[in-house]
Amino acid sequence: MGSDVFRAGIAGESRAEAALSPPGGLMDLLGVAAVVLDAEGRIVLWSPQAEELLGYTPQEALGRPAARLLVADEHLDLVLDLFQQVMESGEGWEGVFRVHHKDGSTRLLEWRNMRLQDDTGNLYALGLAQDQATLRRVERDLALSVRLVDQSPIGLAVLRPDLRYVAVNPALERIGGLPADELLGRSFRETLPFGDADRLEAALREVLATGTPLLDRHVVGRIRAEPAGERAWSVSLYRLEDPGGRVIGVAVSVVDVTDRHRAAIEAERARSRLALIADASVRIGTTLDLEQTARELADVAVPRLADVAAVDVLDRVLAGPGGPPGPDSDEGHVLIRALAVAAAFPSVAVDAADRPGERARYDAGRLVTRCVATARPVVIPEVSAADLRVIARDDRAARLLARAGVHSYMAVPLIARGEVLGAIDLKRCRNPEPFTEDDVLLAAELASRAAVCIDNARWYREQRQTALTLQRSMLPEMPRRLVGLEAASRYQPARAGSEVGGDWFDVIPMERERTALVVGDVMGSGITAATAMGRLRTATQTLARLALDPAVVLRHLDEITAGLDPYIATCIYAVYDPHRAQCCIANAGHLPPVLVRRGCAPRLLDLPSGTPLGVGQVGGVPLRSITVGLDPGDVLVLYTDGLVETRDQDIDARLGTLTGLLQTVDATLGDTCERLLSTLRRPDTPDDVALLMARVTG
Repeated sequence: MGSDVFRAGIAGESRAEAALSPPGGLMDLLGVAAVVLDAEGRIVLWSPQAEELLGYTPQEALGRPAARLLVADEHLDLVLDLFQQVMESGEGWEGVFRVHHKDGSTRLLEWRNMRLQDDTGNLYALGLAQDQATLRRVERDLALSVRLVDQSPIGLAVLRPDLRYVAVNPALERIGGLPADELLGRSFRETLPFGDADRLEAALREVLATGTPLLDRHVVGRIRAEPAGERAWSVSLYRLEDPGGRVIGVAVSVVDVTDRHRAAIEAERARSRLALIADASVRIGTTLDLEQTARELADVAVPRLADVAAVDVLDRVLAGPGGPPGPDSDEGHVLIRALAVAAAFPSVAVDAADRPGERARYDAGRLVTRCVATARPVVIPEVSAADLRVIARDDRAARLLARAGVHSYMAVPLIARGEVLGAIDLKRCRNPEPFTEDDVLLAAELASRAAVCIDNARWYREQRQTALTLQRSMLPEMPRRLVGLEAASRYQPARAGSEVGGDWFDVIPMERERTALVVGDVMGSGITAATAMGRLRTATQTLARLALDPAVVLRHLDEITAGLDPYIATCIYAVYDPHRAQCCIANAGHLPPVLVRRGCAPRLLDLPSGTPLGVGQVGGVPLRSITVGLDPGDVLVLYTDGLVETRDQDIDARLGTLTGLLQTVDATLGDTCERLLSTLRRPDTPDDVALLMARVTG
């Protein structure tokens, strides 16, 4: 086809195969006419193509002088001279001249003339003629096709119906990494440089069978010249037919789209990184619980960033104010507290990690030690056996990591407000890709966001512990001796994710063998709420010594609470007099106590519910006391709202549950307290509980 590189033909065929191959359609396209003249110039043979080209039937042409039939008068002498030269010299002649068509028009034909001789020595002239316009068009198309194919950046190949190469262009040689000599005559499957051979061969056969092109099939694979690098191509398949419609093969076009493929992968990775960061913003720090925050960080990291993730903090970080000094400078060792471990799948690599809650001393050679000491990420893209010994805590752990297939490792520091809190430890086992610089940036972003949440949880834990310690220190010890009463109490702080509240209770011995029973709740939480509670409790104890009416005591407490702005409190204040066998009670916005009498159903006392403490009594419900008679065996139950309030049930229903549980009072009041707490108290209740029970002994 005029090119040394884009080779067409039957390469590697045997002679038998070539003899059996069907003819091509190019001769039909050109419409070559054959005419044979005798030595006198008369037409003795006339081909069907000649009839089609010039319009004369064999009966009209045979036996007539060709020059007189076909040549214009002005060219007659020239044509006869040329005919005579061919017949005498035996040399061929080629040229272009006009001839007459039967319809009276003229046609410009290109001729090839040569002398023939039969076995008796007779001479003849053979003329081959083609329409010049048709010939030039075919030549232009052919030249254009060859140049385009040779210079095209798109890889092109032509396969026979048996899927063997008959033509390739230079671009395909470069794309596939194989020269034309190694492709021509070989099967497509043998030399396939990319993708799934079965799938592509099936596609080729379908295109051959149906004639429907397959366009832009995305294929990914590796070539011999670059075995380590993955490449991508866009492959299109077209069935080839000759002018008569006979299937002669299939054309394959291949465009190298590796750059676009890699850019798409990188864009997808970028989207994935952004999605992971967005997910982390939602999932990390949902509570102020330190361990929960660490678990959230580990769970976000797997499996999208690592196969196994562990979150460790420096032990000194958890010591809090006044705790032991950090061991970071102890000959390069650090004391680590494991908080969380997560894995994308069951793996022995989890057994190699420190268990959450355990302390571990890391020597200077450990990579986590280097990470927290330098406050910089430590990355080993390709982990060796020697690396495992400085990743793991000991030889056994190193063997477990090797068995798990850990091949890439990264440790990233957790830094919040300029302080290194610990590190997140990341490993890849099944994920075949090593950690990259982009992974380091992503892990650092996650660590930065999580570290702030961990630091908040750390400081909240310290504040909560301080408040809880303060609150517990303010709660009373039960008096050793009460006249006519036995009492039991319980206090439970809010769940770990909530701040300490301001609930309190008190049992205060008074003059003339009376006893004051107090339960209160400062609205709010934290140290300030606990402090306000302590001040109210102290004031209550002081006022109790004055033997005032309960309503008067609450009025004084209201004035004190107003000075603690913006705090508000509710309170039940009751005074039991064993000599009168009665209890005087006042209520400042608190839930009513429960009275349990022998032989009667437990009931909520119908008390005037005054305005809570701290809002003032002007314009509000005035505080009043009522007196209730108590017989031996009667039980009075005082409590705060944390015992009965929930988000999904009506308070009246919960109070009904409480009175139902009090149908039976245990012999020991402490057992009843435990039963009420275990039944009514929910683990997720964000409030603390104070519970006080008093039984008349007579």
